[in-house]
Amino acid sequence: SILDACASLAALVEGMEIHASILDSGLESDTIVGTALINMYGKCRSLNDARNVFNHLCQRDVISWTAMIGVYAQNGHGKDALGLYRHMKLKGLQPNKITFVSILDACTSLAVGKDVHISIIDSGFETDVVLGTALVNMYGKC
Repeated sequence: SILDACASLAALVEGMEIHASILDSGLESDTIVGTALINMYGKCRSLNDARNVFNHLCQRDVISWTAMIGVYAQNGHGKDALGLYRHMKLKGLQPNKITFVSILDACTSLAVGKDVHISIIDSGFETDVVLGTALVNMYGKC
């Protein structure tokens, strides 16, 4: 999509122009469009804009939550990522494999990492190769 292109190029100004067009068309509350905007803003390192889009979504699914968690994790805001992960779980949403990879990237404490590892096992994802790699990275970092 055009938002993916803006994200790949870190073209924040162009992404904001597209966002303005999305607002004009009334699509800002669409979960898929909103998640694409969150990803674009995150890759452009505009965390406040990403969070603003997230906050204004009418309906948030595990993909939009994971996108926002990933934005925080990839931009060095581990505490915010972990807080949002906990909030997502309190809302009754079950993390998917990508959520776990993102949250493992945000872990800076062994205790939190172990808790996430237990959640991965409880979710039945313990044999996933990508998650296994993320776990090794997390344990190596902590």
